[in-house]
Amino acid sequence: MQKATSVVRAHAWSERDAVARVILIFDDRYRRRIRMTDDRGRDFLLDLAETTRIEDGDGLVLESGETIVVRAAAEDVLDIVCHDAAETARVAWHLGNRHTPLQVLGSGALRIAYDHVLAHMIEHLGAHTQRRQAPFAPEPGAYADTGHGQSDSHLHSHGESNGHGHHHG
Repeated sequence: MQKATSVVRAHAWSERDAVARVILIFDDRYRRRIRMTDDRGRDFLLDLAETTRIEDGDGLVLESGETIVVRAAAEDVLDIVCHDAAETARVAWHLGNRHTPLQVLGSGALRIAYDHVLAHMIEHLGAHTQRRQAPFAPEPGAYADTGHGQSDSHLHSHGESNGHGHHHG
C-alpha cells in the first residue's frame, strides 16, 4: 500500500498536478495516521510524523512523488447569523465556554457542527440559525502554531482509524 508521508499546502502547489482526490470531513483532516481511499478507489496510508491539520486544497504527497488533493466534505453544520456585534460576541462566548469548535465565515456569521441542543441555546439567545450541508473548517485555536494550517498542539488527536476517506452523511 502506498504511503502519504507529507503535506504540501494549497498555496505551494498546483491542484492540476493531482493524480486523484480524497474528500474528508474535518475530523479526518486533523490526523497523523489513517487509511484512506482516493476517488480512483485506491487505498493509501496517511503516515505523517506528527498530527497535522490538513486544509481544503492541500496535497498529500505519496512516496511515489504523486500528489492527492484534499477536498473538505460537506458536513451537517449550523450557520448562525446574529443581529449585531454584541449578539455575535455573546453567542461566541457561550459556544467557547462549551469548547465548541467554531468557524467564522467571511460574512461574519458563525458555523458549528450541527447540534440540536446548541441550536436551541443559540436561538434562545436571539440569533438565527440555518442547518445545512457545507464544509467545516473551525478556527485552529489560540495555541495553534502561527503558520497557516500547521499542527495544533491544543487540539486532541483522534487516534488511529481504519476509516475510509469518503464519508456520507
